Amino acid sequence: MRENIDLRAYNTLGISVSARHFASANSREDLTALRAWARAEGLPLQILGGGSNIVLKDNLPGLVVHVALRGRRWCEVHEDDAILVLEAGENWHQAVIYAASMGYRGIENLALIPGTVGAAPVQNIGAYGVELADTLVDVEVMELTSGEIRRLDCQACRFAYRDSFFKQNAGRYLITQVRLKLSRNRALELSYQGLADAVGASSAEHLTALDVAQAVMALRRSKLPDPESLPNAGSFFKNPLVSHRQFEELRQQWPGIVAFTDPQGMKLAAAWLIDRCGWKGYHEAHVGVHRHQALVLVNHSRGTGKEILDLAQRIQDDVYNRYGVLLEIEPRILP
Repeated sequence: MRENIDLRAYNTLGISVSARHFASANSREDLTALRAWARAEGLPLQILGGGSNIVLKDNLPGLVVHVALRGRRWCEVHEDDAILVLEAGENWHQAVIYAASMGYRGIENLALIPGTVGAAPVQNIGAYGVELADTLVDVEVMELTSGEIRRLDCQACRFAYRDSFFKQNAGRYLITQVRLKLSRNRALELSYQGLADAVGASSAEHLTALDVAQAVMALRRSKLPDPESLPNAGSFFKNPLVSHRQFEELRQQWPGIVAFTDPQGMKLAAAWLIDRCGWKGYHEAHVGVHRHQALVLVNHSRGTGKEILDLAQRIQDDVYNRYGVLLEIEPRILP
């Protein structure tokens, strides 16, 4: 247990705020003890993983627990299928490469997404036509009020686009383990045109999961800044969902508007909306918008959470005033 710890190193936006109390949990026993201590002291409990999808707005009171549970193993291994068991503190990208290197398919399109395994279900991470929900069997969770550890299957997680039961009930559960069902003969997902072009669609039958993961890595590196060199939280806004009628009205006024078909309507490309409002490459004293990707807000030089959120609000207002569409912030805001 440490006190008054700077969390700059624990969030990919590089925001400097203080945790009143801080501890790393390397086991379930650690988690149980830390939870009990916080309750006994009457302190709020905040969980941190890789810090890749959060905005730290202010100092965090109470106890901040960094989840460092490590381990990965295979179970229920059959001729072509197997379940990959991952502890919450495992690095997500390394887990993807591990699975792909062993010839298992299902999560290769999610390569190079920053963060830890425990955070992946919260956002139902997704990229290039694949979401975590496509392979998730279940998650092991600790209910923070009771301390009970139990499993929730995929249906109970209530996954949606960048949403889940855990996001809807923030602060109620701590994810300790994730189980994914992967396959050696699962069809590769190459519907995203940029990815198909990168791997060469004509040779798809000869591709491996690792080939696809490497192509995804190249695409992401060409579009998104590395948080270690330019602090950021990845895509800052969700792609907004609108009805077919609203989309047609927008297309009449803005013929070049970019959108994708969704079961519930049309999903607008938030990056296109932000770019057309002139924000891509915007730079102020400490924060700004990445010059190559309008969805990414960056911390150039010791920016604060307030500066990041103020910039996000101005972008939201501008897009709404022009298109009548409200952008929703993707990262969680703490506290």
